[in-house]
Amino acid sequence: MLPAELNNLNMPKENALHWLGEVGLQERANNFPKTLSGGEQQRVALARAFIMKPTILLADEPTGSLDELSGNRIIELLFGLNRANNSTLILVTHDQTLADRCQRQIHLQGGRLL
Repeated sequence: MLPAELNNLNMPKENALHWLGEVGLQERANNFPKTLSGGEQQRVALARAFIMKPTILLADEPTGSLDELSGNRIIELLFGLNRANNSTLILVTHDQTLADRCQRQIHLQGGRLL
């Protein structure tokens, strides 16, 4: 919430709870990070990013620690935010099916861009 408050976004607490709900964690809003699983922590990180409505969103293996259902939900949120805000989404993945959903693909092999 602090970045939202510092940027004078309206209703930072309500927005935080909304995005926690979107990633399926609203009931865990009062939990400390160390009590969350790795996948839950990853979803909280995405919720924190969504609050700010970024024009550029960098996502490095955004579904790496998630089960299939949560992963699909997060992917839909990423692409939805991308469309709704006309933002740029830079996504790093080893999942070719996910990469195929992107408008443009850049491949890296042996440390070189192909």
